[in-house]
Amino acid sequence: MHHKFLKNYKVASVLKSSNVYKQKGVLTTALFQYIFKLIFLNRSMYMTMLTEKHTEGFGKDTIYRFLNFISVNWIRFTSLLSARIVATTIEKLTNEDRVNVLILDDMMFERNSSKKVELLSKMYDHAKKSYKLGFRLLTLGWSDGNTFLPVNRCLLSSENRKNRIVDAKSLNKRTAGYCRRRLAQTKATSDLLELIDQAKKAGLSASYVLFDSWFCFPASIIQIKKRALDVIAMVKKTPKMHFLYNGKMQPITEIYKQNRKRRGCSKYLLSVEVTVVKNDETVPAKIIYVRNKNKKKDYLALITTDMSISEEETLRIYGKRWNIEVFFKVCKSYLKLGKECNSLSYDAMTAHAAVVFTRYMMLAVENRQALDNRTLGEIFYLLTDELADITWTQALQMLMQTFINAISDKLSLSADQIEELMDAFLTTLPNRLKERFALCA
Repeated sequence: MHHKFLKNYKVASVLKSSNVYKQKGVLTTALFQYIFKLIFLNRSMYMTMLTEKHTEGFGKDTIYRFLNFISVNWIRFTSLLSARIVATTIEKLTNEDRVNVLILDDMMFERNSSKKVELLSKMYDHAKKSYKLGFRLLTLGWSDGNTFLPVNRCLLSSENRKNRIVDAKSLNKRTAGYCRRRLAQTKATSDLLELIDQAKKAGLSASYVLFDSWFCFPASIIQIKKRALDVIAMVKKTPKMHFLYNGKMQPITEIYKQNRKRRGCSKYLLSVEVTVVKNDETVPAKIIYVRNKNKKKDYLALITTDMSISEEETLRIYGKRWNIEVFFKVCKSYLKLGKECNSLSYDAMTAHAAVVFTRYMMLAVENRQALDNRTLGEIFYLLTDELADITWTQALQMLMQTFINAISDKLSLSADQIEELMDAFLTTLPNRLKERFALCA
């Protein structure tokens, strides 16, 4: 299956476009394919070589050198590959009115077992409410509401030197390795703009960018709007963030208190129009207050920069953000995102993340083709034509034949008696039904 995926989407050419090349020795496509398929063999590279089932023409040192290439632009690789999958497969299965979105989120990439990993930092895990050693995997994904494809990512270290356990090694500033280390030490709100720019440059089309409250800041909203994308995001209930409402800068909690809420079984409590302001730049937006299902007396707030859509449509589109949570779960539990690579090199960890993203893309494509009937091609049309062949008259004839067979079995009537019974039944029917039964005969 993986051979077909790599061939259909021309992964070799995508690797070449991302500066993956080798002047002599083993082909880089062969190395990538070997690393890519390891998870599906249910064996690590070490166990494959230990059990003498490693028949490839290269050793582990070749694999390590490939993963440590500083010239490879792995962000460009996954961006180009996801754009190719969308253009050649997914777009053919959806109509033009479908709303496509980009989704931003992050997760912990733990490396607690070693303190010599490059750019290793002390991170606070909000899910476990404790500090861990590792990185934040900032991820940008694309979704049409059915299929989720990871686009690109950045392994974030801490921008604060005091929280970094190990510093980055010195590299030429013109290399891709230097650029990804620079991004790793930058704020996530700035990195997300770089990931979006790479996705747009690769040709991915979307109407909205979805993210939770950790990335929802006025500066981010304005910068994304400048890129001809609308935002739908969760707003943090904090007194430090203000929006212009009724000529006054106010937090969302104060705006909520000033307005009358919708009563009954409404899907939302309140909807108000505000203005996002940052450094003399403004963007009109709409804040929608929704009842918190976990705490009925509490509320959640969503913001959107698209003033033309309804509140119900805003809530429906934001529901697509859940796809990235499923993606994180699959990568951690099944694709060994945090366990397969034990390298101390930041380049190797970045390459490993790109390989895991590619594996998920293959699974997403296979899942879509297995569930969507339109991928069956000619078989789909043959099936629909077969259903249309049975007319109303034929169905009625089949029903009456079943009725006659049941009478003959239960009452032990002769053929003449059954015919007399049917004639008596037909005489009591309306003329239109009599005509139908005449056609059946």
